Amino acid sequence: MLLEPGPVVLVTTADKGKNNIMTISWHMVMDFTPRFALLTGPWNYSYKALIRTKSCVISIPTVDISKKVVGIGVCSGSDTDKFKKFDLTPVKAKSIDAPLIKECLANVECHVTDHIKKHDIFVLEAVHAWIDVNRKERRTIHANGDGTFVVDGRVLNYRRLMLPKLPPGV
Repeated sequence: MLLEPGPVVLVTTADKGKNNIMTISWHMVMDFTPRFALLTGPWNYSYKALIRTKSCVISIPTVDISKKVVGIGVCSGSDTDKFKKFDLTPVKAKSIDAPLIKECLANVECHVTDHIKKHDIFVLEAVHAWIDVNRKERRTIHANGDGTFVVDGRVLNYRRLMLPKLPPGV
């Protein structure tokens, strides 16, 4: 998809004592605030958990676990413990029941602040963010929408063009 909104992410929920993970590529950052939106619907097992608990974690996976990310997206949490099946480690979040994923580069704890039912869009407010600063792999994956993915590559540094008054070395 040429207008893909960002990297493929994993979204965790916890409902009635059961953790779950779903793969999402339909999400976006809203404004210049820690607010996000994601789209999912009743076909997805995590949908009811989002409605009931009004919380989740957005986890940012990297290319080294990309096969797990795809696998998570093609099975259902209704009959699969995805943490166990894909050998991922749930980590207790600071302010919500949904777990962080240890193997991900970053995790963002979120509260659901709105559900736009007509489009099944959930608006999320970030309450805590975590990043693994020691993680070597940082390349994220992006869905093309046809079963193929693009991996982030070379970094282009245009800071000087955007902020020409930066001192040398910044």
